[in-house]
Amino acid sequence: MASFIWDYLFCLLPLLLLLLLSLGLRWPRVCCWTRLAVSAAGWRLWVLICLILELPLDRNIQTGTEDILSGSGPASDGPQLICKPSALATYLLRHCGSLARPRLASWPRGDPHLQTLSSLLWGQHGDTLQFTRDNLLLRDGGIVALDWAVGTRLGEFGGRRRWEGRKEPGSGGNVLGCFTTTPPVLLLIPESWGGMTPHLKVLCHQAVRQGFYVVVFHARGTAGCPLTSARLTEFGDPADLEQVVAYVHSRHPSSVMVAVSEGSGSGTLLSYLGESGSSSCLKAAAAISPVLRGQLWFETAMPPVYRWGALIHRKLQLSRYESSLRGVLDVDRALSCSSLRDFEETLSCSRPPKTSLNSGPDSPRVLSPSVAWALGERAYPAKDWDNYWERNEPLRDADEVGVPVLCICSRDDPLLPPASTLPLPLFQSNPYFLLVLTDRGGHCGFTLEGPEETEVGRNGKEEEEEEGGNWSHIAVLEYFRVVADFLKGEEKDGEYIQAGPRSRTSNIAPSRRRANVMRRQRLQPTEERSGDEEEGNFTWKRSYTR
Repeated sequence: MASFIWDYLFCLLPLLLLLLLSLGLRWPRVCCWTRLAVSAAGWRLWVLICLILELPLDRNIQTGTEDILSGSGPASDGPQLICKPSALATYLLRHCGSLARPRLASWPRGDPHLQTLSSLLWGQHGDTLQFTRDNLLLRDGGIVALDWAVGTRLGEFGGRRRWEGRKEPGSGGNVLGCFTTTPPVLLLIPESWGGMTPHLKVLCHQAVRQGFYVVVFHARGTAGCPLTSARLTEFGDPADLEQVVAYVHSRHPSSVMVAVSEGSGSGTLLSYLGESGSSSCLKAAAAISPVLRGQLWFETAMPPVYRWGALIHRKLQLSRYESSLRGVLDVDRALSCSSLRDFEETLSCSRPPKTSLNSGPDSPRVLSPSVAWALGERAYPAKDWDNYWERNEPLRDADEVGVPVLCICSRDDPLLPPASTLPLPLFQSNPYFLLVLTDRGGHCGFTLEGPEETEVGRNGKEEEEEEGGNWSHIAVLEYFRVVADFLKGEEKDGEYIQAGPRSRTSNIAPSRRRANVMRRQRLQPTEERSGDEEEGNFTWKRSYTR
């Protein structure tokens, strides 16, 4: 009888424990202890996982472990705006509230690796967007893809309809009201390896809701775009993007055009802005987690998980055209590479073996002499690794950029070199470049802690609530609105246009490509430029130098 009672109590023991736990959780102190215990166990488990996967632990989290275990997370000083003092910088600080008060998530949601994986692998609104594709034929016979966001499956066209029905755009609205009464065009540039990440889809979704015409640029051979020419896009080659911008502008000539790059896609955007100068059709640009120094990025060791993920993705793209590219590339050597640098160097700085010089019938078309003359040195492989970056470094023509560029970076980005390698003298001496540096955010993450109300209207009357969204999206879209208002005010005051923009059909030959500006000594933060670029006299008149 006694053994039967003990067996019965033993069977009821789990239920009794659950009952005691449910009663204990009703007390605030017990709830606090339980939360601390779960947080501590989760933190130690995550440290073990990072050690196994060889993932570097965030320095901010390492120094604030006690705060994490207490549930408060490491303290953040907020974003730091690094730029040359100018009228635009002052205007941004006054009117762009999202740059001054982000509530970025703490651990675990704020972990840099979790944010990076979340932005690359999953996200919100990923399956609700609808796109229509245009295949654009380029001068050399290649094809790039343009995906136009036509709305969502839920029928969210309210932002664009509000724009089209408003007589005075920009008067308290949440869309870019500048120069015209037509919706602005937002050009998105994905990562250099191609494809639409969930991070980019969320930005598309928010931009469509705010009334933008959204178009995503896919380089040749990526995201299902066919490869029809024997030429792959180099990392910082802006030739294709230049034709894309001209095409989009021809479709919407009365719309303001702005651009955003994601991660390594900044190499193409920054190169285009430098080569086009102030004659660019873009009014403003932004880069989220940008690669500012391409050669350093390829030469810096990346955590194995990210390195193999990006490398496998690029090898799969190359293997799709393996038989077609054997006549122009050493495909076998590229597919056997174990690092992104070796892969990029093999594709761009090497020639195929003699046994592969004869291409098959399904090979892409070889460049004609006229196209090769138009492409210049990029029509042929680079001589060596250093020569490759002399013509492709993203900031090689940074002095020629003539539109405002906002760069959003995080100190804990696991895919980029350390923040100490950022070209801070560029931002401190060039008024067109602005850097927002945060303590945490991962790579294209910048997850918000909770419900975030962001002021998007000029009078603060129209607000958008983002729960667990991306702060970088809110900041970028608000940045475009503030810049548009600033430039519109400068134009009304007669200070913006000094001489009409150079005709885009001008026969004036462009100036000769200068040497890589990243290789020469740049201006120090304490030095000042002459003329209108002095701190007190700079009025943002576009200098048509090209």
